[in-house]
Amino acid sequence: MSPAVAAMLVALLVLLFIKVPVFASVLGASVVYFIMTPGINPAVFAQQAITGTESVTLLAIPFFVCAGVLMNYTGVTKRIMDFCAVVTGRMYGGLSQVNILLSTLMGGLSGSALADAAMEAKMLVPEMEKKGISKAFSTVVTAASSMITPLIPPGIGLILYGCIANVSIGKLFIAGFGPGILLCVTMMFMVSRISRKRNYTPLRTDKMTADMFFTSFKPAILPLCLPIIIIGGVRLGIFTATEAGAVAIIYSAALGLWYRELGIKEFSQGLKETLTTTSSIMLIVAAASTFSWILTKEMIPQRFTEWMITVINNKWVFLVAVDIFLIFVGMFVEGNASMIVLVPLFAPAAAVYGINEIHFAMVFIFANAIGAFTPPMGTLMFVTCGVTECKTKDFIKEAVPFYLLLFCCLLILTFLEPFSTGLVNLIY
Repeated sequence: MSPAVAAMLVALLVLLFIKVPVFASVLGASVVYFIMTPGINPAVFAQQAITGTESVTLLAIPFFVCAGVLMNYTGVTKRIMDFCAVVTGRMYGGLSQVNILLSTLMGGLSGSALADAAMEAKMLVPEMEKKGISKAFSTVVTAASSMITPLIPPGIGLILYGCIANVSIGKLFIAGFGPGILLCVTMMFMVSRISRKRNYTPLRTDKMTADMFFTSFKPAILPLCLPIIIIGGVRLGIFTATEAGAVAIIYSAALGLWYRELGIKEFSQGLKETLTTTSSIMLIVAAASTFSWILTKEMIPQRFTEWMITVINNKWVFLVAVDIFLIFVGMFVEGNASMIVLVPLFAPAAAVYGINEIHFAMVFIFANAIGAFTPPMGTLMFVTCGVTECKTKDFIKEAVPFYLLLFCCLLILTFLEPFSTGLVNLIY
């Protein structure tokens, strides 16, 4: 390792330790490298930062962010929540089950775990408390269920991973359904068992009638068609994954006009939220693009791969090691930022081990999401606790069963490849 690289890594760790924003930490560390390396034109720094954000595929991020924001402003979330309440009405846990199912269905609309967690913490947690469910349990369920969102298309994590690792985003969209549904079903089962012991009663005791189902399903059917339109359009070649984002915006705006809930004020506010959210993501992309260029120039991914193969000669051991490492990193670093820095290191190594690129992508994204749920710095934990004013110690105590469930799901996803690739192989 050259002195410039060593100085860059030290600067990065120091900046992260003193809680400088991730994008600024990465940019600062990159500047140190350019200063200490003779013969490199400083203009390359600016060029790489700008070039990294010019990918056409990255346009999918503001498109889908905007579509998700508009969906929230057009009352779509409320309509889907009412449908979820009817479907899960007789299950123990009441609104806890609604929370989980809503996250699963909203995954195809919002694409952002943090946005989903903040939205449901505001909407559902106060109502859950009125039903007798503790604040800590309500907050944990909200944070844990929002981890399903980045797995269900069009998750922002899926788009970023596809751009960085040059993997088909369309295939990643389809692959996300397997892990997402696995997490949804197992989480609903566990919440039901816990709720039964604590006497968190169902929302109703009578059976769901056909009339009750269709009455709640009718207002939700148009929003729920969006993931089908996205997947179907991409698979049939009608539009690309990037163009699907533009289609999603048009569809969201059309729903707003149809429901007569999207006015000039709501549309303007939605665009403002889209701008701020996209800007924060693209700053990270620009910073990490420069960082990745430095890693490539110094041949660090190649050397890292050679070292991994020397130390670990089994692909399953490699996957478990990656799981543990990503969970640890996710405790301290925001998921999208860590993904952009680590994917260029791990993806080539996974290819050498013969691991399917779609399978590895799902394992990577899921392990990354678990880190966001884990103390001491898990972003999902802080977002939900900040909205609900739940104490962190209470959150961690209630989250223990969820950690066990998430680790079990991660192991299933790691060792059973069909959960990731089965649907992709069937459709493609």
